[in-house]
Amino acid sequence: MNMRETMKPRARDLNIQFGQLQPGPLNAITDVPGVRVGHSDVRGRTASGRDIFTGVTLIEPRAGSTNQQPCFAGVHVLNGNGDATGLEWIREAGLLTSPIAFTNTHSLGVVRDALIALDRETQPDDGRLYWNMPVVLETYDGLLSDINGFHVKPEHVAQAQRNAVSGAVTEGAVGGGSGMICHEFKGGIGTSSRQLSKAQGGWTVGAIVQANHGIRNELRVDGYPVGRYMEKADSPFLRASLPHPGMGSIVVCLATDAPLLPHQCTRLAQRASLGLARTGGGNEDHSGDIFIAFATGNQHVPPAAYEGKGAPTCDNLRMVNNDHISELFLAATEAVEEAIINALLAAETTEGNGHAVPGLDEKTLLKALRQAGWPGDSTARL
Repeated sequence: MNMRETMKPRARDLNIQFGQLQPGPLNAITDVPGVRVGHSDVRGRTASGRDIFTGVTLIEPRAGSTNQQPCFAGVHVLNGNGDATGLEWIREAGLLTSPIAFTNTHSLGVVRDALIALDRETQPDDGRLYWNMPVVLETYDGLLSDINGFHVKPEHVAQAQRNAVSGAVTEGAVGGGSGMICHEFKGGIGTSSRQLSKAQGGWTVGAIVQANHGIRNELRVDGYPVGRYMEKADSPFLRASLPHPGMGSIVVCLATDAPLLPHQCTRLAQRASLGLARTGGGNEDHSGDIFIAFATGNQHVPPAAYEGKGAPTCDNLRMVNNDHISELFLAATEAVEEAIINALLAAETTEGNGHAVPGLDEKTLLKALRQAGWPGDSTARL
């Protein structure tokens, strides 16, 4: 199971609240029915003494082949200093036809190819034409990890798929987030969710992030400028050859069981920008901020191609009335905000290739919150 590897607290364990909506039972993207998450860690040291901290994180929208049971999706790019595969077909057709993978910048291609091979194994060998354009998103882990060693292999993608479960999601320095840095602390994978009331539609919105972005003094938690009260003496960028703190990226996947159409998914993906802004991110030219949202509320979305055989002329679909979509936007904003902070709190101090990146411990965060005027429980976990 993808249980959290340590007993480090999440934000809500410290009595930190984000916004007005309530999280789902797991406070994770897997609160959206059918969604599964799996990680594969790639760790070690090369013969020349270079450290390896990388991996793959896989998000499955539905059980079974997403190629044969696609869902509607949309994408948004806040800042394009990053790369991704499979987004153009989503923009064109509004269909997500693969799992979504997070990895490091230089492993984008091998993960894409591995996802095609894995999906091909599940398809019937009946002579039909086959194509797939998987979605893979990346952030840069080259400070801590030997990114040019190309250590992510197809077997790691397969392992992440085998590890995918619908329960609690491991956070922090795991999977694709293994070597990432966030606000000059150790970053990585974080997740959160929001569950709307029955009157609001009863739907769930979940977020998972790979956080590798941000500047220390810009960090905000629950609106409080905690970064101003945190020393930067331990910042890896003071000693690294890389000139810019925050020169990484953040990628976000949003999921919902609401019946959204593709253009509505695009609007939902845009709200990841607001969650990022609430934590003090989104202002760096050298950050790739790329977001995707998918919706599983329409259960029988037809495959992308029928080869002209058996394709219906029309399909009956449902959509959320725009008069009720604002609650989903708010849910996405809050879930992304909390997921970023959960990623920070879960990650441990990591040393790699001569660089030490501190984990954000709870005492440091609570002290900074109190200094910033936070009215919460000042004795929490102390």
